Order: sequence, then C-alpha cells, then structure tokens
Amino acid sequence: MFAVIENGSRQHRVEKGSFLSVDFCSDAEAGNTITFDRVLLANGGGASVIGAPVIEGASVTGEVVIAEEKGPKLEIQKIRRRKNSRRHTGHRQKHTRVRITEISVPGLEVVAAAAGAESAE
Repeated sequence: MFAVIENGSRQHRVEKGSFLSVDFCSDAEAGNTITFDRVLLANGGGASVIGAPVIEGASVTGEVVIAEEKGPKLEIQKIRRRKNSRRHTGHRQKHTRVRITEISVPGLEVVAAAAGAESAE
C-alpha cells in the first residue's frame, strides 16, 4: 500500500515504514507524531483512490525521528568578469526526518500480494 501526499508544495510517495524528509517544523520534537491530511492518491494493491484534488477523510501519520537535520550545502558565487568583483555565499536548508507509521484511507480495500504470484509460469 502506498500514498502520494502533498507537503510544502511538493508531492511525496510514501509507504508504511518509509522515511521522509519534509520542511523544517519548529515545534516538532523526536517522538512526536505529524499528520499529513493532503492525500492526493492511495493504492491498496488492487484498487486506487484518486482525490479531486484530495481524498476526503484520508490521512498519513508519521513519527518524528530527527527534529532538525541539515540538507546539502548550496554555494552561490557571482563573478563579474574583468571588474574584480566577486560575491560568495552559501545556504543549508533545515529538514525534519519522519518515519511513516500509518496510512488510513476510508473505503480503500487493501490486498496483500501472494508470495509466489509474481513468479507463476
């Protein structure tokens, strides 16, 4: 089972147990739960539910693993040729690491895949 959620104008494909880096939440602490209510799509293995634009009553719950995590360093350098004018700055975005614990979609039937169904010949 997976779902596509929207957070911070970005879409993320999540499954139960997967990790996700979202925009920094200042009030989040390790062990707290975060609920994402903008679920755009959900798939239970056999059937899908597509929202218009979101699925009513659906939510994805996650547990905060790391409250503050820094992303990669972005370096910005501006040089004007033949003027000896240079400017160098950098930036590191903060993120919050979340582990997805539950995906709940009303009316979605979850189908567990059989172990040998894929290799049947």
